[in-house]
Amino acid sequence: MLIGTAGHIDHGKTALIKALTGTDADRLKEEKERGITIDLGYAFYPLPHGAVLGFIDVPGHERFVHNMLAGATGIDFVLLVVAADDGVMPQTREHLEIIDLLGVTRGAVALTKTDRVEAARVASARAEIEALLHGTALAGSPVFALSSMTGDGVPALRAHLEAAAASPPPAGAAADGCFRLAVDRCFTISGSGTVVTGTVFSGSVGVGDHLLVSPSGREVRVRGIHAQNRAAERGVAGQRCALSLAGVEKKDIARGDWILEPAVHAPTARFDASLTLPPSATRPLQHWTPVHVHLGAAEAMGRVSLLQATGVEPGGRDRAQIVLDRPIGALRGDRFILRDQSAQQTLAGGVVLDPFAPARKVRTPARLAVLAALERPTMFDTLQQLLNDVPAGVDLSWFARSLNLRAKAAETLYREIPMVVVNAAGAGRFGFAPLCWEAMQQKVLAALAAEHVRVPEVLGLEGRRLRRLATPDLLWEIFTALIDQMLAGQRVARHGPWLHLPQHRVTLTGAEEKLWRAVAPLLRATPFQPPWVRDIARTLTAPEQQIRSLLQRVTMLGDTYEVMRDRFFTREAIAELARMASELAAEKGEVTASEFRDHIGTGRKLAIRILEYFDKTGFSRRVGDAHRVRDPALLVEGIKKNAGTDGGRREAQVSGRDSHPGGANGLQIR
Repeated sequence: MLIGTAGHIDHGKTALIKALTGTDADRLKEEKERGITIDLGYAFYPLPHGAVLGFIDVPGHERFVHNMLAGATGIDFVLLVVAADDGVMPQTREHLEIIDLLGVTRGAVALTKTDRVEAARVASARAEIEALLHGTALAGSPVFALSSMTGDGVPALRAHLEAAAASPPPAGAAADGCFRLAVDRCFTISGSGTVVTGTVFSGSVGVGDHLLVSPSGREVRVRGIHAQNRAAERGVAGQRCALSLAGVEKKDIARGDWILEPAVHAPTARFDASLTLPPSATRPLQHWTPVHVHLGAAEAMGRVSLLQATGVEPGGRDRAQIVLDRPIGALRGDRFILRDQSAQQTLAGGVVLDPFAPARKVRTPARLAVLAALERPTMFDTLQQLLNDVPAGVDLSWFARSLNLRAKAAETLYREIPMVVVNAAGAGRFGFAPLCWEAMQQKVLAALAAEHVRVPEVLGLEGRRLRRLATPDLLWEIFTALIDQMLAGQRVARHGPWLHLPQHRVTLTGAEEKLWRAVAPLLRATPFQPPWVRDIARTLTAPEQQIRSLLQRVTMLGDTYEVMRDRFFTREAIAELARMASELAAEKGEVTASEFRDHIGTGRKLAIRILEYFDKTGFSRRVGDAHRVRDPALLVEGIKKNAGTDGGRREAQVSGRDSHPGGANGLQIR
């Protein structure tokens, strides 16, 4: 159990720790010379059953509240120290306020220096303390009157601390999460190298583990561990640990950094949070107020962007986005304190909701619904509400990282909640409520139906336009998975680039069919160098616009491709050109325009335009002066599946699961 002191300067916090543990927590030369605590001090007390009480001694002077905050976050139990002669003082109130805002609910009060005052004064001070605690999380906490000098009352307090340590609160998700240690000291020891100390917020660490320093991202290896002041093979959540690290110098680590597992290394310069103002606040908290942000052991400057109001009244709550001047480490559930720009006054406390908050659309109803879900008490409740409130899907990687969920724990949670899981290549893994997934399919069907009514002579919609009309908030990679499922279930059909309802047909008129029978042989005669529209019109003595309109209609049917304006290639020609490009790329990893020109026997300019068309369709991508084939199946297989024979009256047919830009997507329905 980690116990943190709190209280006004010169009320005997350090002396009390020495009386309890035998250790002088003042470690700096200046502290011993001046007789006041300046920075954090540490002491440990072994218990009979083998556990160890850890004490964090904090400075009480108002100038060193920032140091107090570096030690207060992460404690399990607070020991509020009040001197009997002075009674409640300004930093007594401020420290208690901070502890309350940090959500520390377990604690006791040490009424010190009782040897200096009469019994009546002790009783009066006790009454002051009880009044002070009223309305806080520590209301009703026991008060121990004692003297650190004479030892009177110290054994009773020690016994209470031992009893509290024997019945700790449930470890919760922190014990199972990824390892995170908030660094509050870094130094060098001969023979051990660089050593960092701090409180373990979550997870566990073992000798030999490979971790990262965050936010820098520097890789380190754990050479040795001291947990609760004892050599150990492992350190766990709730302990104070000293880690001997290989791969890093002292100058590369500072107070406020994190030592953590790579899975949760994601520094952020903005996060959304729930803010609470203490009732004692002297004025409302205004939008865009500059603040000092204290989270973990870190301190950074930032501003408060209120999401639902222009100001928060004393004792009130609101959601806000904290915009920082530099990245820090933060995860959902981390508590923090805001102090004013001059670092003289505590303004508010908060809890991180979304550590990776967006910069835009932060006040929309949809976004506020996400934050409401993130305020739910359990991960199960949070994910279930997110699935219901976010029709565009929940990024499961974001969810697991934000809530510090290990992969195994995340998968267990995902199996408990019915959802559609989409593994989208290049976009990640997303979860959807089954009803939301079906609702999006209905939107696609409705958009296609409306388009067929509007322009019945057109076969359908190209995929990206259909997405814009039906599900504009859905990522393209997710949309392709949605369409794949609808194709497999024959709820929609594909012909060439066009998506349409299976029952919708587009046909050539008799006159168009007759004209096409005359045009097609001209395109096939020189398949890699088809004639321009104007040349076809001249050969057939037909109006140029009539030829152009016909070929555009045939392109809708997937039998021709307009590689450049007014130059149409047959489906078979494009398939063969794509095959040739793939073969050339397979030999050297890429294909150049000159190689392609020589291979297909055309001019360089036309070869370049064909390769550019392949780039535009996603079949290839340009790298310098060459082109690399991404996935031959994206174009070649799609064309082959649409290949057919000419003759007779033509119409679009239902196709299978054609490949299309976006790649293969895995779909799981649970």
